[in-house]
Amino acid sequence: MMSADMDPDAALVLRVKQGDTTAFVQLMDKYKQPVLNVVYRMLRDATEAEDLAQNVFLQVYRSAHRYRVTSKFSTWLFTIVRNLCLNEIRRRSRHRAESMNASRPDQEDEPWQQFEDKKGFLPTEILLHGELEEKIQEALAELPETQRLAILLCRQDELSYEQIAKVLGCSLSATKSLIHRGREALKERLKPYLRTGLWRDQE
Repeated sequence: MMSADMDPDAALVLRVKQGDTTAFVQLMDKYKQPVLNVVYRMLRDATEAEDLAQNVFLQVYRSAHRYRVTSKFSTWLFTIVRNLCLNEIRRRSRHRAESMNASRPDQEDEPWQQFEDKKGFLPTEILLHGELEEKIQEALAELPETQRLAILLCRQDELSYEQIAKVLGCSLSATKSLIHRGREALKERLKPYLRTGLWRDQE
């Protein structure tokens, strides 16, 4: 069994269970950006991403009593993210084409800029300011939902392949296969926008 001492996040959740709002704020400060990154890239709508991310943390707070320290907090958190994202995608599936084709806001103060992925999907030297990022978003949107989520979760420093498998409810081998296929699909779709020889897979 995992000791709370082994996972500082687990220790914080145990304090949240006791009504410690300071501990909850610490968890939210640590994970808000990673959660926003994943949610935004799943939904491609800044306003909905903000709302859904708030719902994620609301659920964390309300469900803290259900958390067991046998699993890492980040695994539990991103399982909530997964469930809420997939529920939202299914809810609006009839309008999916319209929402996925929505243009990026031009105003500099629009909330979409909050969803900067510090690691990026591609080496920085081949980013064509704004344009390639948009193509990456479009390519991600074309992936099957579970494959897209696997790729996004793979970008999170906190999550191992084993944790991603738990979040997705898949075997480890199936998870690795999802990530591999997703990367290959992205590589194929983005070939026209990459300088020859500069693409490299990111592990």
